[in-house]
Amino acid sequence: MTRRPNTRLRAAVGAVAALALLATGCQGAADPSADSPTTATENQPAADTSAHTGHDSHAGAKPAKEVPLRAGERRSTLAMPAAYTPSAPYGEGTDDYRCFLLDPGLSGDEWLTGTTVQPGNPDVVHHVILFQVPPEMVEAAKAKDAQEDGEGWTCFGGTGLDAFQNVDDAAWIGAWAPGGEESVRKPGYGVKLRAGSQVVMQVHYNLLAGSSPDTSAAQLRLAPGDRDMQQLHTMLLPAPVELPCRAEHAHGPLCERDAAMMDVLKRFGMEGSSTANALYLLCGGEPEPGQVQSCTRRVNEPMTIHAAGGHMHLLGREIRIETNPGTPRAKTVLDIPVWDFDDQGARDIEPVSLEPGDTVEVTCKHVQWLRDQLPSFEGQPDRYVVWGEGTTDEMCLGMLQVTRP
Repeated sequence: MTRRPNTRLRAAVGAVAALALLATGCQGAADPSADSPTTATENQPAADTSAHTGHDSHAGAKPAKEVPLRAGERRSTLAMPAAYTPSAPYGEGTDDYRCFLLDPGLSGDEWLTGTTVQPGNPDVVHHVILFQVPPEMVEAAKAKDAQEDGEGWTCFGGTGLDAFQNVDDAAWIGAWAPGGEESVRKPGYGVKLRAGSQVVMQVHYNLLAGSSPDTSAAQLRLAPGDRDMQQLHTMLLPAPVELPCRAEHAHGPLCERDAAMMDVLKRFGMEGSSTANALYLLCGGEPEPGQVQSCTRRVNEPMTIHAAGGHMHLLGREIRIETNPGTPRAKTVLDIPVWDFDDQGARDIEPVSLEPGDTVEVTCKHVQWLRDQLPSFEGQPDRYVVWGEGTTDEMCLGMLQVTRP
């Protein structure tokens, strides 16, 4: 189902977490039209399910290998000042999102040309997102940090520093997830970090794997700010998730959408539960249950796409991003017909140029039968799945890395 917005929105998509967990592999085309469940044989081919093994604890995930520095580049490693022991901040659930303010000590402007993350405790670190904090917002970030005891602050959704995330030009500058490699921009491209800028490292802790302490670090790859480089921007492409229970479980206590929404609210609070409904401000339409969901966005200014990626969780099956769908100019910039959360890494594409009026669409498919195969869902009956922050919740998120004139 495709939903088209009428206007460009700085939408309240605070819970759009995990953007830059870029999925690899541009394989054969998937069919997004299959809204209704197919037969068990079609849904559960034995050869396909292997992609989901290891999804649950990510135990033993290793830091990304470093890519050799290019001329003039340097690395800056930003470690958490002290260990943090994760816990469910609202007393329920199996996930903790924590933000840590890190200071790279930028005395002048510099270009960010790559990022990686060194997870201190890979058993509990589900993924990490890095956000830039411009100089004028550093004091607000410090005040946010001081409001809570211990290291950092709770931050389901975004960093909590902005009431709205601009999905057309997000503050995300990098991320790490299991299987991710060091993200390195191609020569001549980067993100300008102004003097005095700092970084927020948002860590998603998966409490299903325990609650032992963690001391993770972000590593920035930097180049002199006076270089002649093109500025990269991040465009987020979230779409709704409205996955109903299977017929044989339809009478379960969380198989109605309202009950599922209340469950998300209890676990993540108002900030972390708003996205499921707020997405319809961005995508248009109304909630409609189905395995396949899409969101089509209209481009408002010229841009060139240089990289594409996607993110889903354990029930994700397929994800695709297409420009100008349904027209003779349609191009597929990302196509992953069998999603594997444990195999994520950045993927450059041949540049694709778009003009005002062009469209870009993200389409995701989620399936309930994966609950029967993954240990994370042991003892958990079906529930109506909406967009949520947890490891056993779901997301449908595309990302475009673009330049603009």
